[in-house]
Amino acid sequence: MRQEVVLAMLAKEPSHGYELRARLRDALGPLGEGMNAGQIYVTLTRLEKAGLLVVEVDDRPANETREGKGDRPANETREGKGDRPASETQEGKGDRPANETQERRGDRGDRGDRKVYSLTAEGQQRVAEWISEVAWPRPDLAEFHLKLVAAAAAGLADPLTVVDTQRRELLRRLRDAQRAVLAEPAGSRAALLLEGVVLRLQADLHWLEVCDRHWTQRRSGS
Repeated sequence: MRQEVVLAMLAKEPSHGYELRARLRDALGPLGEGMNAGQIYVTLTRLEKAGLLVVEVDDRPANETREGKGDRPANETREGKGDRPASETQEGKGDRPANETQERRGDRGDRGDRKVYSLTAEGQQRVAEWISEVAWPRPDLAEFHLKLVAAAAAGLADPLTVVDTQRRELLRRLRDAQRAVLAEPAGSRAALLLEGVVLRLQADLHWLEVCDRHWTQRRSGS
């Protein structure tokens, strides 16, 4: 993930690391499920060292940072837990998948981080420059093209086989992206991103068809 993305997500307001992570996951939808929380904190540290972020420590008591939970009477915070059977208070905890319970524990652990990150003037300038960029990240088509040329010239592999292997991988990704689009609720912002992924994969597949025709013609000598 580009550092500018992390900076831009902090442009609205200073945030804790776990708040930044939640913001990214909300924006990315299913594409953010595999996001490494540790990598986000590594990026934040690098940005701080580069002078693009400043870090302050949130000195508020834990009960305030947790939305005043500590100010409520025990019987309210537990919502009558003592009056309910143990099976109800656990709410089917044993039925939850392991990854779900681990994820929730990880989120609670993130909330122990009292550091608040905010942009410096240099960080704000970097975000402004990134927003104004018109570059459109693409797969490295030149690298793939040279792979085909080298494979044919040195007899390393059949270029048509290389193209077909790449095509099958992109088709797999396309099916996954299309399923993800259909699974998103109406009005989802993540669906817009996923639709872009679908269109890009379709364009890349079209280019592979052009490559296939080119190398087929070269094989036939036409």
